[in-house]
Amino acid sequence: MAEKVIIVADSITVGELAETLNLPVTNLIGELFRNGIVATINQRIDFETATIIVEELGLDVELEKKVAATLSDRKTHTLSDKAVARPPIVAVMGHVDHGKTSLLDAILHTKTTDQEAGGITQHISAYQTIHKDRSITLLDTPGHEAFAALRQHGAALTDVVVIVVAADDGVKPQTIEAIRFAKSANAKIVVAINKMDKESADSARVKAQLATEHDLNPEEWGGDTVMVEVSAKTGLGIEILLDMVLLVADLEELKADIDTPAEGLVIESHMEVGRGSVVGLLVEQGLLRTGHFLVAGTAYGKVRTLLDFAGKPLKEAGPSTPVTVTGLKELPQFGDTFTVVKSEKEARNAVAVARIEQEKNAASTNVTGADLLRMMNQQHESQNLNVVVKADVQGSLTSVIDSLRLIDTKGEIALRVIGSGVGNISENDIRLASDSKTLIYGFNVGLPPAIKQLAARDKVQVRIYKVIYELLDDARASMEAMLAPEVVETEIGTLTIKGIFRTLKDEIIAGGEVTSGKVTSGLLARAKRGKETLAEVEVTKVQRQQQEAKEVFEGEMCGISLKISKKLLLEEGDKLEFFTRALVKRTLK
Repeated sequence: MAEKVIIVADSITVGELAETLNLPVTNLIGELFRNGIVATINQRIDFETATIIVEELGLDVELEKKVAATLSDRKTHTLSDKAVARPPIVAVMGHVDHGKTSLLDAILHTKTTDQEAGGITQHISAYQTIHKDRSITLLDTPGHEAFAALRQHGAALTDVVVIVVAADDGVKPQTIEAIRFAKSANAKIVVAINKMDKESADSARVKAQLATEHDLNPEEWGGDTVMVEVSAKTGLGIEILLDMVLLVADLEELKADIDTPAEGLVIESHMEVGRGSVVGLLVEQGLLRTGHFLVAGTAYGKVRTLLDFAGKPLKEAGPSTPVTVTGLKELPQFGDTFTVVKSEKEARNAVAVARIEQEKNAASTNVTGADLLRMMNQQHESQNLNVVVKADVQGSLTSVIDSLRLIDTKGEIALRVIGSGVGNISENDIRLASDSKTLIYGFNVGLPPAIKQLAARDKVQVRIYKVIYELLDDARASMEAMLAPEVVETEIGTLTIKGIFRTLKDEIIAGGEVTSGKVTSGLLARAKRGKETLAEVEVTKVQRQQQEAKEVFEGEMCGISLKISKKLLLEEGDKLEFFTRALVKRTLK
C-alpha cells in the first residue's frame, strides 16, 4: 500500500501536480514527453493521466479523486417551523414495453404514447393530477437503456418510485436498474404489476421474483413493499394505486417552505423559434413567479412566462410543481440546480462564479488518460468516426452522447463527438462537418430545406432519428464499416509430393498423394519442406488417372498444376497444405 494518499480534482495543471508530488516540474514534463505528450506547466491533465504518470515515475503515492457533488448529495434545504405540506413527487419507471407510459395515460386520460416515436418515452415528462382533492406530481422517465442517466435523475428527484412490471413478462434489466436507482435515491417503492388483463398474466411469479431476487417483499407476504395489480388498458386497480402512493407519501410527512426564494431542478431544456430557451423546472422550495431572476447552472435570465405542465399560464408555482419557463439567456444543463436571486446583477455574478468553477474542474482539461494510454501503448493509429449530435432537449442530448461513447470497438475505431447542441440542424453544423468527413446525427430535430440543400452541396451526411436505439444502431453500423475485415483461413487438406514432372517460370506440374482432407482446383497452398515454408502457390488444375477431376480425397494419387509467383524448386517429399482465404466483415459485439 502506498505510504501517502493525495486527493486531487478531476483535472489538475502540470505545475500543480508537480507541487503536490513535491517534484521539480521539469521532471514531470520530461516524463510526459517520454510518453508522447508535449505539455507546458499550465496545461491541464485529467485524473487518469495523473495516475498513470505517478505509476510511471514509481512514486510511493496513491492518488484519490475528489468526489464531485451529485444530485443525491447536493446541499439540502433546512425546513423552517413554517414549512407546509407539499404534493409527493412520483417517478414512474420500468422496462421498455411494460406499459408505464400507458399507465400514466390512464391516470391522466391522455394519449402520450401516440406522440412518442416507437411508443418509447424519449425524455422526462412531468405532469400533475388530482386524486381525492390532492395533487400528485408524476414524472414519466424513459424506458430505453440508453436513457439510464435520465432515469437516475428521475429517481433522485423523487419521493416515491412506481416501478411498473408487466405481469406477463416479469422482471427485466431496466426493472432491476430502476430498483437500484430508487434505492440509491432513498425513495419509497411502490410496484405496479401491469397488464393484468392478459391471459398470460402471472402476478405471483412477479412477486416471487421481486421478493427472492431483489429484496422487495409484498405486504401480503409479510413484507413492507406495496404491490398493486393494475391494467392500463381496462383501468383495473388505478384508483387503488393512487391511494397507495398517497398513503406511502403521507408516512414521509413531505413538507416544504414557501416563504423562501424558489429553488429546484432543471428537468428539460430546448430552444424554440420565437420563444428562445424553453426550460422545464421542478420547484422544490419557495414560490416561483414571472419576473423572478433565475440562475440555473451557468445560465440566467428573468422569468418571462410561467406555464403549468398543460401549457396554461400560472401566476406562481409552489413546491413539487413542474413548470415551463422562458426568458433565460442560455440553455441550462439537465439536472442543474436553479435558484431565484434578487437582481440581474446578482444573477450575472452567480453565473460567472459557476463558469470559473466549471472551467477549472473540467472544461479546460487538455490531456486525458485515454490520450496518454493510446500513446504509451504505441498501437497502430485508430481511425476516427467524427460526429456532430443535435437533439431536441438537453437531457436527450446528454444521453445520446453518453450512449454513443459506450459503443466499444476495442480501440480500433474512436468515436469523437466534435460538436453538439440543442435545436435544429444549422448552417454551422454543416460547416463543422464539411471539412472532416463527419456524420451529423439529429435526434427529434428538424432539417430545414435550405440546410438540407447546403448539406447535399457539401456532401455532408445528415441522419435524423426519432428513436434512440435506431440512431445507436446506425452509429454502430457506421463504425463496423470502418473496421478492417478479418482474414479467415480454412484448412482443406494436405498432399505429399511423389514426383516433379515439369517446372516452368510460372507453373509447376507435380504428382503426389493426398494425405488428409481433399484437394480441388482454385485452392491456395503452402509449399513446405519440413517446418520451412517455401512459398504460397495456387492450384489451377487437378487430375486423377490422366483425367481432370473436380476433387481428389485422402488416400488417392493425383496430378496437380500449381501457379507460382516466384522461382520455386520443389522436391520429392515436400508437402502442400491446402487452404481457402476469405475476408470476413467484422461486427461489434
